[in-house]
Amino acid sequence: MTTAPAGTDTGIRAGTGTSATRTPGVPAAPGRPAARGPVPAFWLALLATPIAAGANAPVLILPDMARSLGVSTSTASWLVSAFAWAMAVGTPLLAGLLRRTGLRPVLRLASALVLAGTLLVAVSPWLPLTLAGRAAQAAGGAGLVAAAMSLAGTARRMGVISAGFGMLGAAGPLLGEQLAHAASWRLSLSVSVVAVLAVPAVLRYTGAITPSSDRFDGRGAALLTVLATALVTFPHAPLAALGAALVAAVLLALHIRRRPEGFVPAALLRTPVFLTSGLLALVLSGSYFTLLFAVPRLLGDRAGWDTGAAGAGQLVALLVGSALSWLLAAASARMGRPAVLAVLIGVGVLAAATAAFSDWGPLLLAATVGGVFAATGANACLSMHAAAGAPEHQRPVAIGLFALCYQLGGAFGPAVAAALVLGS
Repeated sequence: MTTAPAGTDTGIRAGTGTSATRTPGVPAAPGRPAARGPVPAFWLALLATPIAAGANAPVLILPDMARSLGVSTSTASWLVSAFAWAMAVGTPLLAGLLRRTGLRPVLRLASALVLAGTLLVAVSPWLPLTLAGRAAQAAGGAGLVAAAMSLAGTARRMGVISAGFGMLGAAGPLLGEQLAHAASWRLSLSVSVVAVLAVPAVLRYTGAITPSSDRFDGRGAALLTVLATALVTFPHAPLAALGAALVAAVLLALHIRRRPEGFVPAALLRTPVFLTSGLLALVLSGSYFTLLFAVPRLLGDRAGWDTGAAGAGQLVALLVGSALSWLLAAASARMGRPAVLAVLIGVGVLAAATAAFSDWGPLLLAATVGGVFAATGANACLSMHAAAGAPEHQRPVAIGLFALCYQLGGAFGPAVAAALVLGS
């Protein structure tokens, strides 16, 4: 299948989720007309990016959370793991639901999950209930992200989402610390609820994604959930996770053979553009998250920087790299897919090599800039390539599975950093 560069008219139309001929969708809310044209990028960014700050908000306040809940810091870290797991699993599941039901039911369900999860986090005195709240927040946020990505339509608009995601993710730990000191760690863990403010505006575009009449493939969804869960937990329990992943992969492959138009479409897995985009996103995301955890340690060990200087330097590097990725996304339609791939791969390899061999602090920070640029740029540009290479009715699923690949890189990266640097 031949695809045009992301952002052109043969890709997904901006804000419509359809190709050149728009199809009718679900009626707008009673009493107010359906909005025409693409969803404004501001609303898409507000819908998708707060979850990045919410995901990273606990990083600097885990000891405070542990004391409040009466557990150890290592036990409290499950609040981070539960969020990452629910985000990874929830994205393809809610994207599949988006394909079947359209925009309005997914936005309502995702909003309900975010609100319910935030309420649990705000009042729960026990760790298990707080874990449930964090998982609900992440699953709901995953639905909002899937909706925003499906509505983006062009790499330029997707770049706004990805750059905002990177910036808020970078600022998340500091924001969480400040909110915890000013009020409570529970407020820090509630920042992702801000995304719900965008839902009423986005709901005016409910005709943007046409529901599918296909019967929901519950078995396929369950097998994908088991496979994703095993892959996310691989860094923590390699042998058990590997065995579970192999079994789930075999069962899912057999299920796809029996039901090729199910939750994981067989035609999508045979599309070279989708496979290339997903694999590259996984690799670049994994490299970025490895650098994210390894560079502060390298700045101390090799360059003699103290913790405060390393943290401030990395924050600036992450913000700069995220902003630069938007420039790549904005120019990607003019550059064409081969040039975009060359830039992403070249910068990603250079960043990894610099971190591996440099002992000069500014160069190590430059590696962080390159890593976040390549990862967020891949998320913006390659997600549009993956979607444009899929049949129209499978594009929400393509974006959901692509996002899963990206998030798996985020699960593997810290484990790679621990093996190569942090454990030494």
